Amino acid sequence: MIPTMSTLSLSQAGAPATSSPMSSRTVGELLREWRQRRRMSQLLLATEADVSTRHLSFVESGRALPSREMVMHLAERLDVPLRARNTLLVAAGYAPLFRERPLTDPQLAAAREAVELVLKGHEPYPALAIDRHWTLVAANSALAPLVGAASAALLEPPVNVLRLSLHPEGIASSIVNWLAWRAHVLARLQRQIEVSGDETLAALRDELAAYPTPSGAQHADEDSSAAGNQIAVPLRLRTPFGLLSFFSTTTVFGTPVDITLSELAIEAFFPADPQTAAALRAYAETQARKEASQ
Repeated sequence: MIPTMSTLSLSQAGAPATSSPMSSRTVGELLREWRQRRRMSQLLLATEADVSTRHLSFVESGRALPSREMVMHLAERLDVPLRARNTLLVAAGYAPLFRERPLTDPQLAAAREAVELVLKGHEPYPALAIDRHWTLVAANSALAPLVGAASAALLEPPVNVLRLSLHPEGIASSIVNWLAWRAHVLARLQRQIEVSGDETLAALRDELAAYPTPSGAQHADEDSSAAGNQIAVPLRLRTPFGLLSFFSTTTVFGTPVDITLSELAIEAFFPADPQTAAALRAYAETQARKEASQ
C-alpha cells in the first residue's frame, strides 16, 4: 500500500529518537576522506576555514586533536551532512550534537504539517515525500493510480521509489523512455553518493543498474529526437488515462538541525504537456464526484 498523507506520521514511527553513530576510524581520517570527496586540497580547505595548513595536516594525521568547535567548523566548510557530523564528533571524543527524531515527535509537528500541505496542495498532480535512501514516507492521492501496475510486493512498506520505478515487477514496463529515465536516475544517485558517501545508496545504484531493459522500452536515440523541445528529462508513462509525461522538482527544508528533517525531500511531478494536465484534472474531478455521491 502506498503511504498517503494520513499515514505520514506513522511511516517512521519506529525510527530512533536519537542518533549516536560510532566509528572505529579517527576524526582525522574521516576529515581527510571528506576533504578528498569534496576534491579540496589541504591548502584550499585551510584557507577557506581560516586555519593553518600545518594544523590541518596535524589533525588529519592524528598528531593534533581538534576541539569540538574546530570539528564543526571544518564540517561546515566541507558541507558534511548532519548525520556524518555526528560521526565526526564521536570520532573526536565528543557527544553527538544533532538529534534524529521520528516524524511522530511533537517537535516535528510543524514540519509534518508543511509536508502535508505541500503534498495536498500539489493535487491533482502526483507528489511524494522520501527519506535519504528514497524510501517513501508519504504521497498524495494522485500517485496511486500511476503505480497500479506494480506488484503488490513492491508496494508493501517500506517502498523504495527508485526500485518501484525501474524494477521489472514495478512500473518499468509502463515507462516509455525507460532507458533515458534509468540513465537520469543512475546519474542522480551517483551525484548523491559522491556528496554523501552513503554505502546504502551505492548498493541501490548497483542493484538498479543490473535490472534488465523491459520489452517495448524506447531506445535512447528515439527519445533524443525530441530532446531539443524538452526542458528536463521527462518521465513518460503508459497509464489507464493514456500516455502521460512529467518533469519533477525537489523541495528540501532550509537550515534543518534535525537529522530526519535534513534528509527529507519532496518530489513533485508536473505535467510536461497539456494532455497530461487535462487527464489528471479529469481523473481528480471523477474521483471527487464519486466521493461526493457516497
